[in-house]
Amino acid sequence: MTHSSQDAGSHGIHEEGKLYVVDSINDLNKLNLCPTESPRLFSLEDKIPNAGAIPGNGRQGLFFVGLLLVLTVSLALVFFAIFLIIQTGNEMEDVSRRLAAERKDIDDLKKINNMIVKRLNQLDSEQN
Repeated sequence: MTHSSQDAGSHGIHEEGKLYVVDSINDLNKLNLCPTESPRLFSLEDKIPNAGAIPGNGRQGLFFVGLLLVLTVSLALVFFAIFLIIQTGNEMEDVSRRLAAERKDIDDLKKINNMIVKRLNQLDSEQN
């Protein structure tokens, strides 16, 4: 990986001023001659894919993640509301069944009360 000063000088004195491009650390032994009319030697956009493609790409991705999170939470709230509506319906059925049973019991108690009142009135009229 490292070259001695003799290796660097072996290319000759006339090649000292030339620039070389290295694609990666693994390709250090493969040096490509960089053309002199090239405006830049190492382009950051070439090394990092999609670095300068869309300026708001990070914000747009964050927006979509936030939107997905909001939609997920709202979907969970809708399912919770549906669950509560179903539970409330079941509780109302139970309450209406109990009310019907209690109404029947109240009617029976009224009949018994009327029979007791009649008997008491009968006994009261016999004593007078």
